Amino acid sequence: MFTLNTIKKSQLVSGPVREIGVQVRSITGTMPNGNRYESALERDFMLLMDFDLAVDVYTPQPLTIRYQDRDGDWHRYTPDGLVEWRKDLKPHDPRPLLVEIKYREAFQGEWRVWRERMRAARRYAEERGWQFLVITERDIRNPFLDNVRFLLPYRRRPGPVQTDQWVLDKLTELIESTPQELIESLYQDKWNRAALIPVVWCLLAERRIGCDLTQPLTMQSTLWTLR
Repeated sequence: MFTLNTIKKSQLVSGPVREIGVQVRSITGTMPNGNRYESALERDFMLLMDFDLAVDVYTPQPLTIRYQDRDGDWHRYTPDGLVEWRKDLKPHDPRPLLVEIKYREAFQGEWRVWRERMRAARRYAEERGWQFLVITERDIRNPFLDNVRFLLPYRRRPGPVQTDQWVLDKLTELIESTPQELIESLYQDKWNRAALIPVVWCLLAERRIGCDLTQPLTMQSTLWTLR
């Protein structure tokens, strides 16, 4: 993630956000919750925010900052998003997070322009007790994102509460297991075992069981109880 430690004095005011339009290397669309994105990278970041249980609200293009550059000219800059955290959970840093989401190549040849924007955004965030980060594909495109894409549909899967509890109780008994070992400990026949696999993925998507999701998820991944 990019950060800037030095901030130039600037005038910063909230203003109207920009409308999402067609841009170079853009893929516009709308998430299931109604949030709109203007690049595949923004879409992927929104998936991560949707999966993170500590996130209360993610607002795309939440505000516009007016700032003055070193030549005295005024400009307007709209960051890509604002992350607000839930009050009932304790994220690693509870401060709202203002973000710019860009492919690294977008900064090539325009670093001076982006440096002024980042300084203005960081100053704006600090004045409000927030933090500001620039997030690139190196922060987003990894095995964790692949796992999130796979697991999110299972979070919305309705299922019998009794079956969920049965699987949770068994994992508590085992303390640690794998998806393969867990379903084999519950059923002998392959058809019932196959029916339990979506249950395991749902519990994992809901973060009711533990797993290292920074590594590729397989039937041999280590699972553990969170009780």
